[in-house]
Amino acid sequence: MGRYLARRILIMIPTLFAISIASFVIIQLPPGDYVSTLVAQYAAQGDQIDSSRIAALQERYGVNDPMIVQYWKWISNILLHLDFGESFSWKMPVTELLADRLPLTIMLSICTMLFIWAVSFPIGIYSALRQYSVGDYAFTLIGFIGLATPNFLIALVLMYFGMTYFGTGAGGLFSPEYRDAAWNLGKVLDLLGHIWIPLVVWGTAGTAGMIRILRANLLDEIRKPYVTAARARGVSEAKLTVKYPLRVAMNPFFSTIGWVLAGLISADAIVSQVLNLPTMGPLLLDALRSQDMYLAGSIVLISATLTVIGTLISDLLLGWLDPRVRLGAR
Repeated sequence: MGRYLARRILIMIPTLFAISIASFVIIQLPPGDYVSTLVAQYAAQGDQIDSSRIAALQERYGVNDPMIVQYWKWISNILLHLDFGESFSWKMPVTELLADRLPLTIMLSICTMLFIWAVSFPIGIYSALRQYSVGDYAFTLIGFIGLATPNFLIALVLMYFGMTYFGTGAGGLFSPEYRDAAWNLGKVLDLLGHIWIPLVVWGTAGTAGMIRILRANLLDEIRKPYVTAARARGVSEAKLTVKYPLRVAMNPFFSTIGWVLAGLISADAIVSQVLNLPTMGPLLLDALRSQDMYLAGSIVLISATLTVIGTLISDLLLGWLDPRVRLGAR
């Protein structure tokens, strides 16, 4: 397992380097440089920047330096000082914006993943062991509805029911009185009262897909000869299912960790806009629309880095679950 872990970490290093290069290219895509863009934006708003600040910004970002020097200044500031640059749309450091949005986004992502697992795991096993039963058909129908219905439409329907029958706010994670308040028990309870809507919206399609995958994998495994042989030796059905075919069929649960975090950060911006969620998705969308490239590049960098870290966790869990994965890496 140690050699397997070392191999995976060694693969991560060039991958993260390539990700940083791609993120820096995104920052450099708009014409001109960051400082001239910032000056032009201030001028369009009728404001002016002091010449000494312009010189300081040019020195900080290495505007007149070769591209490789600019890259080194950017990535070294991130690695050594957690300085991602400044957002000229928000007129504040990118680090402060990320510190405000990233923890909530990661918390929602992890809660959504746990919701998907908690719901799809027992239903997937039931559907496989009770194939073609009434319950199997019912869960199959619900699963197809979950896969076919757009997330934003589910969000709108749940917002209506939340307002009509439960009295929760129309979107957002907090009531107005708790939105800017310090963390306390009341704010946590208020968060728990609102969080079920984004969890159901984000988790519906993933749950439906995971049920179908687990059902198909488990059906495939329980028909294999080694299961028939174990059954013939008198192994009980419950022990047989849990110890052998279920362990192999669970691979999709662990292999999807890598893309859950990044997917919720970048791919569900529309749902976050509809639900008015303070997550990274709307921030990335606004940054791309306004060409706020230091902010956009930083979010892309973090999203891709989380994918790499999630993939490492998936590989380690798969290696623990199925020794053939570790042997295949040699």
